[in-house]
Amino acid sequence: MPRPESAEHDRSDDNSYDVVISGAGLAGSAAAILLARRGVRVALLERRSDPGAYKVLCTHSITANALPVLDELGLVPELEKAGAVHNDARWHTRWGWIEPKPAPGGPPLPYAYNVRRSTLDPLIRSRAAQTPGVDLLLGHQVTGVVREAGRTVGVRTSAPGGEREIRARLVVGADGKDSAVAKHAEMRTWTHQNNRFGYLAHFRGLPLRDGIGHTWFLEPDMAYAFPNDDGVTVLAVLPDKKRLPEFREDLEGSFYAFVRALPEAPAIDSAERVSKIIGTVDYPLHDRRPTAPGLALIGDAALTGDPLWGVGCGWALESAQWLAEAVAPAAAGRGDLDKALARYLRKHQRKLRGHQTLAIDFAKSRPFNPAEQLIFSAAARDAAMARHMHRFGSRLIGPVRFLSPAVLAKASWINLRHLMRNGG
Repeated sequence: MPRPESAEHDRSDDNSYDVVISGAGLAGSAAAILLARRGVRVALLERRSDPGAYKVLCTHSITANALPVLDELGLVPELEKAGAVHNDARWHTRWGWIEPKPAPGGPPLPYAYNVRRSTLDPLIRSRAAQTPGVDLLLGHQVTGVVREAGRTVGVRTSAPGGEREIRARLVVGADGKDSAVAKHAEMRTWTHQNNRFGYLAHFRGLPLRDGIGHTWFLEPDMAYAFPNDDGVTVLAVLPDKKRLPEFREDLEGSFYAFVRALPEAPAIDSAERVSKIIGTVDYPLHDRRPTAPGLALIGDAALTGDPLWGVGCGWALESAQWLAEAVAPAAAGRGDLDKALARYLRKHQRKLRGHQTLAIDFAKSRPFNPAEQLIFSAAARDAAMARHMHRFGSRLIGPVRFLSPAVLAKASWINLRHLMRNGG
């Protein structure tokens, strides 16, 4: 690389950085902030020119596993001020409602926030732009990567002033499931079919019981309603693709009819819809190896989960934190970057691989398997098991703990006891 390998930065060379990040959404902005605070000079590229741009198609919910990242970023007070809603929830199953509650005398349940991306994205992007060491470059679309000796050493961009080449020790793709960085770097993508499709809309005046989120497991259809900031509720339906023809014939009628048929359905007809009904008929799950020489992927660029689980925002923030913790010294010229990237790779796979494996299987639009039947039915009947479900749904525990032999044995006993009390 043309720049000297030192922690000092020649700011007269505005085409050379320690790290260049493509994508100034959640993952990219979070990574830029956390890296810059660790002494790394960052170019944060965003293809859109509007600093208030935001992701439209999203669950608008951040799972509790990402609360420590929000806290480290210093965003919690601002989210509270903006009216973000703690994401407590209840889940409907064929055995009844799973309603997680704190243990008597115990601590509150873990939470993070439901918040519209129109609120969240400009907030975190502004925080990144104000962070010393971050240069936010709007209107910069990555058109290629620069390679030398088998390593990625920069990107080529289409920018307002014309074509531009930006060099860096590390290039980070934070540019979503259709990542341009991954494409230009020829990184392999594993694609897994999703046999559900999804549509959502925003409503005002849509009360939900206890004022908390609702999710409906209808086997195989799904739906959720999440209260958000400014009195807006995001309502989504995720049916099996066998129902796609009826939605294509009459989207609004099918959407409303689906919601009306939900158990304890929200009063959709008396609510005010304040957005279009938007969605996608094909949303496959993507996996990519999140590292290559001189390159890392975070957020949806590395792993795109099933939107029905609402994990994308949380994993975007967590992967940004994992990357910053692993590579910051090396990115600033004070360590071995390849070893640092290997640490990030190991943590990313250890934390997310099991969750994604279960999601890929469930995206086949199948009914619950025997283990899921056991745990979901027990969670509808037992408060401790409901809390266990909540910890897994919040991504605070992984599949190994969620489906451990001890948990399955406890669920079996809960269900047996229920049958005995109710006459078989």
